[in-house]
Order: sequence, then structure tokens, then C-alpha cells
Amino acid sequence: MEQPILFDCEDGVAIITLNRPERRNAINQALLQGLYDAIDRVAGDNTIKVAIITGNGKSFCSGLDLACLATDNLIDPRGDGRDMVDVMGECEKPIIGAVNGYAITGGFELALNCDFLIASENASFADTHAKVGIQPGWGMTQFLQQAVGRRRAKQMSLTCEFISAGRALEWGLVNEVVAPDVLMERAKTIARQICAVNFDMALTVKRLIEHRDKAFFVDALTNERKGLKELARLTKS
Repeated sequence: MEQPILFDCEDGVAIITLNRPERRNAINQALLQGLYDAIDRVAGDNTIKVAIITGNGKSFCSGLDLACLATDNLIDPRGDGRDMVDVMGECEKPIIGAVNGYAITGGFELALNCDFLIASENASFADTHAKVGIQPGWGMTQFLQQAVGRRRAKQMSLTCEFISAGRALEWGLVNEVVAPDVLMERAKTIARQICAVNFDMALTVKRLIEHRDKAFFVDALTNERKGLKELARLTKS
């Protein structure tokens, strides 16, 4: 039986691949368990600096496997009380989403939990929670408006309309759009660039950027300036 998650590591870059191509990488309990284990492995391994999440086959992730809703524990798949937002949010290391094909509903939420996205030209995105009658729970209502703005988020979530990779780029949902055959190489190039910088400072900068999400602008700016003043004090001492 194929593993629902594949894990490889190349020069400090972890490649996490959703591996249910026959179901368009739809989410079941086993896939979530494997995904969370992989991200925790990234978080705890000092030799890994960056992770890339992608999908095997023609889809990134088509969302929840509706055939498993009645049988699988998708809320707490490992029995430790942690869900997607907890596991990915607690990983301090950068996570790049390499989106090939469909990223739909829960799969779209998985993409939104990444730090940023590189998409292939055949990628497309949709929030169909309102169509299937399932409430979002992995950050859709917050992360989507953060990425594209409140009005566009409302349009996407209320119409359940798919948007293309080109429109996702125009709206700021993805950072870059590339040809399908170079998607992973481009994601790896960016990951290697991150590995090459002062990594402790990179993590500090990442934390400072994310602090804005949890604080008002003035508080976030104060937090950033406080760190610089502390650095200046240490440098002089």
C-alpha cells in the first residue's frame, strides 16, 4: 500500500509530497497523520531549514475526501489535540507551497497555511465550503482575506468560483507562476536561497513579520524596533 505522504530531504530542504493521486490527493486521516508527522519532523530536525509541500499527480489537493467523513477522524487525526493550523503554525521554519493543479477547499486551506506559494500555470484555487455545506476550520476565513483582501475573499468564498493561476498572481495569492515542468525546481531554488542566508536572522525576521498578524500595527512595529535596539545595545557592550 502506498504511503499517503512521501518525505525526502535534499541539502537542508525537505520535500513533502501528498501521495493519493488516484483521489487527487484528497485528505483522509492517514494523509493528515503523515502530513503532521512530516511537518513536526521538519520542525525538530536541525539539519532541515526549509520545507516544500506539493502534490503527486495533476492536483495539489482536492480537499476533504468526502467518502471518509463518516469513518475518519479529520479533526484530531493523531489524538494529540493539534490540527493543521497548530502544526503548521508552530513550525518556525519556512514552508513553501508548490501548487500543481487543483487546490480546493481543505486543500486550499493547506496551501494558505504555507508561508508563501509558487504555482504552476495549470494551478487553480477554489473555496467550496459554502457549496458542500462544511464549515471552514483550518484558517480559510482568516488566511484568505489576509492574502487577497476582504472583498475578494468574500467573492471567492461566497461564489465558490475557481480562479486561475494568473488571477491568483494578480490578486497576490501566489508569489510566482511558472511552467508546470519547472515548478519544483523553482521552489527548490527559492528554498536553497533561504538556506544560504543567516538562518537565525531569517527566522527572526519571519517571526517579526508574523507578529503583525497577532498585534495592532503600532504594537508590531514597537516589537520590531525593540529587537533592533537590543541588538545595538549588545553590539556596544
